[in-house]
Amino acid sequence: MGTYKNLADDDLLPLIKRELFSAIIGDILDKMGYLHCFLPPAVRPLREDMIVAGRAMPVLEVDIPEDAPEGRKPFGLMLEALDDLKTHEVYVASGSSPTYALWGELMSTRAMKLGAAGAVLDGYARDTSGILKLGFPTFAYGSYAQDQGPRGEVRDFRVSVRIAGVNVRPGDLVFGDRDGVLVVPREAEEEALTRAFEKLEGENLVRVAIENGMSTVEAFRTFGVM
Repeated sequence: MGTYKNLADDDLLPLIKRELFSAIIGDILDKMGYLHCFLPPAVRPLREDMIVAGRAMPVLEVDIPEDAPEGRKPFGLMLEALDDLKTHEVYVASGSSPTYALWGELMSTRAMKLGAAGAVLDGYARDTSGILKLGFPTFAYGSYAQDQGPRGEVRDFRVSVRIAGVNVRPGDLVFGDRDGVLVVPREAEEEALTRAFEKLEGENLVRVAIENGMSTVEAFRTFGVM
């Protein structure tokens, strides 16, 4: 499939979304020595067929203490973070406790208007029926209606965040499907994608060979892929 170094995101990201899947990218990253790229398995698509492929726009969410003074700015910098989304970006929120929703239907509507690729949350989403109607790729622990308004706020955005040992930096490639969400570091992206597409071609050859009666032992010996 060649190199992906000079392929613009307008072409690259739809290709990744159409052709690749989380397992094959994860396998390649493992072989490259990047062993901590998958987010926790609790982060799942709101609908099984949702796929996200885009550039991370990390958002730092924090809990608000119950004795916080009145008159604070509602949601902190959440509205600014949302309005700052760019085409192909993924809103990746982390840092707070999983006790309220970090995403909803109106946020999805705005994100879609801006051309964003999806939302990945280290926590819950709400307004699920509305998000599903929109079809906006949203990955979360699940659905939970409790509002973040009096409980949490966005403290900063376009900063690095950490989710269960996985570093998420602005511009990193984020890919997610029904089997998981992973983050591909920028410095590993070109090699990882090139090898992932090569592995995809190899797996297709293995599939045909097995369908034609070849044993798995022989197939692995022949193609080195399984």
